[in-house]
Amino acid sequence: MNKRAALQVHCELDRPDEVFESAAELFKILSTPMRLKILSCLRDGEQNVSYLLSHIETTQPNMSQHLNALYKTGVLGRRREGVQILYRIIDERVADLCRAVCTHVETKK
Repeated sequence: MNKRAALQVHCELDRPDEVFESAAELFKILSTPMRLKILSCLRDGEQNVSYLLSHIETTQPNMSQHLNALYKTGVLGRRREGVQILYRIIDERVADLCRAVCTHVETKK
């Protein structure tokens, strides 16, 4: 390892443990294909559950469980419009991370 690489590793490790713990939690919440599909589907804007179910093959209870997990961690926001609940991405950096990783995986094949 050259000096520059050693210095960079040292600097990365100077971050507080909470940073690494939060990053691990974020990767954990994104570790299911269903949640990555949801984020991909919401890239173009706010959508209701019916729309998501028409594009992602799963049951309504399963979809709701994943949407709730993403909402509770602050990745998604939601609002009520009549009887509909609309979901949107509120942390674009997370969506960008998902897109970058999926693109990387797709181009490696």
